[in-house]
Amino acid sequence: MDLPPLPLDRTAGRPLAVQLADALRAATADGTLCAGDRLPSTRALAATLGVSRTVTAAAYDQLLAEGWAQGRRGSGTYVVGAPAGPPARVRTPATATAPPERALVDLTPGTPCVSALDRAAWRRAWRAAADPAPDIGPDAVGLEAFRVVVVEHLLRHRGLPADPADLLATAGSTAAIGELARTLPAGARVAVEEPGYQRATAALRDAGLVVASVPVDAAGLVVEALPRGLAAVYCTPAHQYPTGSRLSAARRVALVERARAEGFLVLEDDYDGELRYDVAPLPLLAALGPDVVVHLGTASKLLTPTLGAGWLVAPPAVRDALLEARERSGGRPGRAGQRVFAAFGAHGDLARHLRRLRRELAGRRAAVGATVLAAGLSVAGDAAGAHVVVPLPDATTERAAVAAAAARGVRLDGLARHHAGIPAGAGIVLGYAGPARDELERALPVVADVLAGP
Repeated sequence: MDLPPLPLDRTAGRPLAVQLADALRAATADGTLCAGDRLPSTRALAATLGVSRTVTAAAYDQLLAEGWAQGRRGSGTYVVGAPAGPPARVRTPATATAPPERALVDLTPGTPCVSALDRAAWRRAWRAAADPAPDIGPDAVGLEAFRVVVVEHLLRHRGLPADPADLLATAGSTAAIGELARTLPAGARVAVEEPGYQRATAALRDAGLVVASVPVDAAGLVVEALPRGLAAVYCTPAHQYPTGSRLSAARRVALVERARAEGFLVLEDDYDGELRYDVAPLPLLAALGPDVVVHLGTASKLLTPTLGAGWLVAPPAVRDALLEARERSGGRPGRAGQRVFAAFGAHGDLARHLRRLRRELAGRRAAVGATVLAAGLSVAGDAAGAHVVVPLPDATTERAAVAAAAARGVRLDGLARHHAGIPAGAGIVLGYAGPARDELERALPVVADVLAGP
């Protein structure tokens, strides 16, 4: 008979005979082999699988002992019946397949605007990234070409002077936060914004750190509310996530001064700092306090998470600690995404993309603002980034709006999800970058109706 595929992994720790017996059992359990089927001889199966006859004989002996198979003198080995277990899968004929449900238009925050990408430039970058020979050794720092492009980007678009030697490649902001957290003493206390980026909070806690929530308001993180005895403060000063506020100039100075006086680090997550539509952004914290600030950036919101590429600029002691940890653990960011990002930025495509992205998102933000205004509400936060917050009167209204939108094909995000503790306010965090333009236009009337209420 024709047997189903019987994969054997010679690098696994389990004996090949055990793997073969398991595979034959599984084929019986799912109905591929049926009672009465004749199995090939041990010699023929060994030749087919490229193993010794000892392996196939041992597998058959095990199945015979279990009663799953039966030997018949002069005839061969036969399947007796399927062992007890879950029912076999039933295949539905293709003609009976129900049409897939239409996906919700996703207006949650955190998704990049990939429709703004010039696909020709994107393909050129991938082709150029494939030109170098494959790497044969590890790289804990990051490709020089990647670091050179990032440094130019930071200077031109974020006003941060840096040297390629000062910069480390990362696998993105959240991964970098996890790396940084593991360089801090176990049990150390780290302050985070409330509401804030919950993945960052999870990364800090996973590293064994104690997280202290600190409130934010219209001027960003409330610096005077920071407790004493901190090892670090994590914040999103350029465009607070999720409220959209901007850390004021006075609070920036106060935060850097406290960091110097009290000996803690400031982890500055600049996840979408390039995206402003009204005025130039305030100086980065890393420019004000390069001795106490770790600047984090990512390609995820600028281009796409596909690259898995990010960067950090940090004081020398922090860089040295990170490199030591990477060498010790063997962890390091992947270089494929770095190569693509470097190629994309090498001939001006990155700068052109950023100009196009700003124009596209500015238009989308205006459309979202008009929709919210038509519902009799307003948006909170700076004219920046790729999401706005629509304040609502209470948590019940927030939950009702999310449910009503989902019932009409639109996924919304409630503000409650972004709190580590009891939410201090209610609202919708409305992202507008992810959908295609026609999807956004189709979804906005639904948003207006839902926010307007019954």
